[in-house]
Amino acid sequence: MDPMDTAAAAALRERVRGDVLLPGDEGFAAGCAGFQTAYRHRPGVLVRPTGADDVAAAVAHAAAHDLPVAVQATGHGLAAATDGGMLITTASLSEVAVDPATRTARIGAGVRFAELVDAAARYGLAPLNGSSPSVGVVGYVLGGGLGLLAREFGYAADRVVSVDLVGADGRLRTVTADNDPELFWALRGAGANFGVVTGMEIGLVPVTRLYGGELVFDLARTPGLLSAYLRWTRTLPDTLTSSVSLLDYPDLPVFPAELRGRHAAHVRVAYSGDCRAGEELVAPLRALGPRLSDTVAEMPYTECGAIYNDPPVPHAYQGDNVLVSDLDPRQADQVAELAGPAASVPCVLDVRHLGGALARPPAVPNAVGHRSARYLVRVLMPLMGATPDRILPTRDKVLGVFAADTVTGRFQSLVYGGLADGAPARPAEDFWEPADHRRLTVLKAALDPANMFRFNRNITPGG
Repeated sequence: MDPMDTAAAAALRERVRGDVLLPGDEGFAAGCAGFQTAYRHRPGVLVRPTGADDVAAAVAHAAAHDLPVAVQATGHGLAAATDGGMLITTASLSEVAVDPATRTARIGAGVRFAELVDAAARYGLAPLNGSSPSVGVVGYVLGGGLGLLAREFGYAADRVVSVDLVGADGRLRTVTADNDPELFWALRGAGANFGVVTGMEIGLVPVTRLYGGELVFDLARTPGLLSAYLRWTRTLPDTLTSSVSLLDYPDLPVFPAELRGRHAAHVRVAYSGDCRAGEELVAPLRALGPRLSDTVAEMPYTECGAIYNDPPVPHAYQGDNVLVSDLDPRQADQVAELAGPAASVPCVLDVRHLGGALARPPAVPNAVGHRSARYLVRVLMPLMGATPDRILPTRDKVLGVFAADTVTGRFQSLVYGGLADGAPARPAEDFWEPADHRRLTVLKAALDPANMFRFNRNITPGG
């Protein structure tokens, strides 16, 4: 790591109202930390801007000094960590303004979904958020955004109205479909490659309540649960979005008593229709057998974080996924076994039901691809002291079940920890369709030829 020299830091502090910190300064280590603790940014200089003008000044300084730039809001989906260069943390860009007349919200790059959900709910509206309320809105949306009601409303990126961006030239601009359709297309699905997003305007949906929650099964008592779940998804309306996660719980006091020592399946449900219809749709799941717990019920949208109950405490993890055109019972049984109790490292196997609005192109096209996929299969591995080289063979075995032509690609917002500390990077081509990837490389060459913004699912400049 090459820290910035004192003279250059002093010059940057003259241009930035927020904090400019060097290694060893008070607050530097905390500013570099994120939710993902396995990989950590180690920049030569940390900038904590107070507004978009600070970001523009920092990027202009980085360009003048040939520094690569990384950006972090919450650090949930850390794709690549910088060792040297500049890290810009956007946590203080926290403004939220909801316009109920247009059903939109203008948000700063530091806003988390918990804040936006609460603000939108005051007007009977909701964002297209994912499972965790503590995730940063901007990073999630730039990667596509696969949300709780995705089958009904599509990807979060499909609802972006405008993006406030500081590009490699250090210039702040607002990008829309009208003033720069090519960049607007790219930002919604590959945005971290083209600059620092300081804020955006996004569409909201008129949802105030859900029929949602999770049903938890003991797989020893309900064998074939994953195959049964897949059969159930064939019958669902677009208004119901669901997933299932399989994980093996150690017999430790840290876990709820009913889960200790069990291989369990968590089926998560989010349905925007009325409660009675929701009960009828979920009835086939309840008929599969006894549940360890069942929290599926009507709830206000402001409580939607309880559906997945994602861990709120920062921790170390590594994961990957494949988007598949279909998932048959044979494959389901294979992946369930490979990621089950006999796996060499603890695994969480996650299957998400796609289709519906996710399969349809948005009104204004964007760079989120592979829309023909019917399921997303993810394997997530808590590191708990294990190094990436220990967990990668298990990951490859699980996802290797889909090595044939059923694989359509990968979803970038649900891939964690690549390009860092020995974890191999996925080729950028995995995340976009070939024609879209070529289009993105041409735009990258025009807007960021030096690849200043490369600590992401990186698109290298091409032509």
